[in-house]
Amino acid sequence: MRASGNDEGAGGREVIALFPLESPLFPGVVLPLQIFEPRYRRLVADLVALPEGAPRRFGVVAIRQGWEVERVAPAEALFDVGCTATVRVIAPQSDGGYQVVAVGGDRFRLLDVLVPSGPDEPPYLQALVEWLDEEEAAEEAAGDAEGLTGPDQTAGIVPEDVLSEVARGSLEVLAGNVRDLFARYVADVAIRQSGDAGGLPDEVLDALSPDELLGDDDEGGGELGGTAALLREVADDARGLSYLVASAALLTTEDRQALLAESATRRRLALESRLLRRELTLLRTLGAVPVPLVQFATPMTPN
Repeated sequence: MRASGNDEGAGGREVIALFPLESPLFPGVVLPLQIFEPRYRRLVADLVALPEGAPRRFGVVAIRQGWEVERVAPAEALFDVGCTATVRVIAPQSDGGYQVVAVGGDRFRLLDVLVPSGPDEPPYLQALVEWLDEEEAAEEAAGDAEGLTGPDQTAGIVPEDVLSEVARGSLEVLAGNVRDLFARYVADVAIRQSGDAGGLPDEVLDALSPDELLGDDDEGGGELGGTAALLREVADDARGLSYLVASAALLTTEDRQALLAESATRRRLALESRLLRRELTLLRTLGAVPVPLVQFATPMTPN
């Protein structure tokens, strides 16, 4: 729960527990965890002990590549933008650990990392964070005028309601473009993993629709069908699509972090369009797939 009486700035501030991971978490993405380290067992136990109705959540932050949190100052080892994980399932294990299922919630910026300094303090990291707001409402109200009007046009010539309508339409076009690119990217990876790349030229792949590439049947399509199902879940949700692509595409931690730090769906999708085009070019040029396709199966929830 956000600290009362401690709100500063538009988003407010709060001290929350931290759980560093190798990759960032995104809003709406399901995060399964196997908890075995003593300090994180304590974290889960502290969450369980919260009063009924209190939000059971912690902050997930990505570790900078090549850095070990315990050997350097945590503030230097961690990226500064993270996402809360709201716990949905806690299953105690016979060895004292837990199986936890959480869902990505709110984005935040680290203001200060609090390292435990005494026996009476929790053994896990905590941080003072500032909540980050999404820019959708402000962006739509402004009609994204900078991107939709020329530099020589006088402010106020185009009515705001017209700009807003054009902005919504351009966002739908951008989301459709990213959906198409992501479908082609996933299909390309699957084909190269199966060893059938030589049987389907790139021109043939480019002529197929996303549904033709991934299949319509969730069960019959296997992993590709699962990706198609996820895309259908966010078909009318540009923000959800942007977070699905950010979490599921085989990008570097730095690329994913840049997407998490972006507050506007339009700009996040625009960056993903560039990244997916880059990855498709590299994939078709080098023909290399870095991880199994199962990594694309990133569960999401609208809740």
